[in-house]
Amino acid sequence: AYRARHAAIRYLRSIANATWFFRVAIPRQPFAPRHVRRLLDAISGKVDDPGFMDYLRELFLSDAVAFELGGSELCRGLPQESELTSTLLNIFFDPVDREVMAIREEVHKKNPRVKDDSVRHTPVRVYAVRYLDETMVVTSGSKMLTLEVRDRILSVLERGLEVKVDRFGSSVHSAVSEKMEFLGMEFQAVPPSVLHPPMSEKAKRARKMYLKRKAAEAQELKNARETRRKKLGLKILNHLFKKVRRGHEFEFAFRIEDEVRQEFKGWAEETVVEYFKSQEHRRHWHRLFTSGDFLSLNRVRDQLPTALVDSYDHLQETLDKFLMPRRGHDITEDEEMLAEEEDERQYEKRIVEDLTELKMRVNAPIELVRKAVKLAGFTNSMGRPRPIKLLICLDDADIIKWYAGVGRRWLDFFCCCRNFKMIKIVVSYHLRFSCFLTLAEKHECTKRQAISHYTKDLKVTNENGVPEVYFPTEKEIKMMGDKNLSDPKPVDGALTMILVRLAVDDTSLPCLAHFCAGTDTALYRIRLLQNRLNVDPLNEKKWVQGLSAIHESLNKKCLPLCSIHASDLLLGKITLRDIDCTQFVDVV
Repeated sequence: AYRARHAAIRYLRSIANATWFFRVAIPRQPFAPRHVRRLLDAISGKVDDPGFMDYLRELFLSDAVAFELGGSELCRGLPQESELTSTLLNIFFDPVDREVMAIREEVHKKNPRVKDDSVRHTPVRVYAVRYLDETMVVTSGSKMLTLEVRDRILSVLERGLEVKVDRFGSSVHSAVSEKMEFLGMEFQAVPPSVLHPPMSEKAKRARKMYLKRKAAEAQELKNARETRRKKLGLKILNHLFKKVRRGHEFEFAFRIEDEVRQEFKGWAEETVVEYFKSQEHRRHWHRLFTSGDFLSLNRVRDQLPTALVDSYDHLQETLDKFLMPRRGHDITEDEEMLAEEEDERQYEKRIVEDLTELKMRVNAPIELVRKAVKLAGFTNSMGRPRPIKLLICLDDADIIKWYAGVGRRWLDFFCCCRNFKMIKIVVSYHLRFSCFLTLAEKHECTKRQAISHYTKDLKVTNENGVPEVYFPTEKEIKMMGDKNLSDPKPVDGALTMILVRLAVDDTSLPCLAHFCAGTDTALYRIRLLQNRLNVDPLNEKKWVQGLSAIHESLNKKCLPLCSIHASDLLLGKITLRDIDCTQFVDVV
């Protein structure tokens, strides 16, 4: 059982060799009195406090704590949900957790792991993750074992907890050939080469060009440093020479001839070594020493002394040994052979891993994200950015903050997905340019003028004239990746709600944020997406599957907020659960 989505996702992502999985499908149903009775019985078995039990019972009877099982509103920061919901649900589903633990122990005892490293062995294992009322079970065994595990878990839910279960929706699926949707993401077991594909030939060529360019830049810097050193040395020698010519004498307490001689000898050796590393230089000197030499002619050699001919041959062997350059293919032949052998080893290793191992891939449901973008009005029917005219009445900073809140929620929630790049494109292109178009619509200018004024980073000046950036910049989005987040809030609350500031002079009302005593407030009206579109959130054909919505009773309600909490609510740092929803103001 996990209390954080990303922790559960990371556990599922670490599962190896998954073959079958299923998700416990619970249809939408209220947490009825029979469920409350079983929950209170479980708590009373651990807590001997009748007064506390009566208090919990009254919370359910008065609907102060009321929720539905199988819905999509749990732990999403919506105001209709109590803070106690997650704790109570974990207690309620404790029998399911215990049954899963018993199943795992039985399977592990029957299928121990082979300790011989020379044998490639994949043991049969059962993995399970439960987040609130959502449960997913993954096995690395047979389908019959998975069906048996499913039947035992569903039996505990139906008989032990009296929870209705959709057996058809809880069917067992192949982890390799099918995708499973869980916690708003898609899971599938794939070979390791899919998650870490080898470099293509084009990528290899690009990398070689990049390394070559970096080496050239490093050589240029090195040459520049040597040039500066030579100039500095010449200046020093010129200065000393002028001093000597003018009759100045330099007296030293010690003789430095040996040190200078040793230093110059070391410099000379380094220079020669560096010089002869170049094939062009070696070829040049070899050609100068060997071209046009009459001693290589046989009729001339026969007339010369033997000692001279032998000395000449020895000289030629030395020249060929140190100066004759090897051909380019001869030089790189060994390196190419080593590279080919390394590629073959990597290829063999990759093939063996693909045939023997499976890794869990986590993808964001990009089609649902695009549907949500279109439903909220960020794009038109052609998928191009468009303005949201309801935001025109807000200040420029508030417009940018609202877009930034939606964008950052999406980036934080899907940062652990394999196709996170697609989410980056949605935020960096669709949301950013929709914001530009909204600002251009407000100020009756063109998109180009809005981009020129606010820049691509959507900078806006505050009251003190200091530019601030709320929307994630393109560089920041590009550098984003997997984070160690405890439980990022989904985008539902920020996406389906717009705060409209009212032009009211009376600002003496206190801020409704919890633990805030500020009185310098402004009135905001809540506008909900489902009411603007006149769409029922339970209708999956017109709504986005898995996207929850704030309760429609809060539509057009007004609440006073101070500047700090209004900014935090627009940016998605707080939700309506952090607001006292019982103190809303009635404004005609």
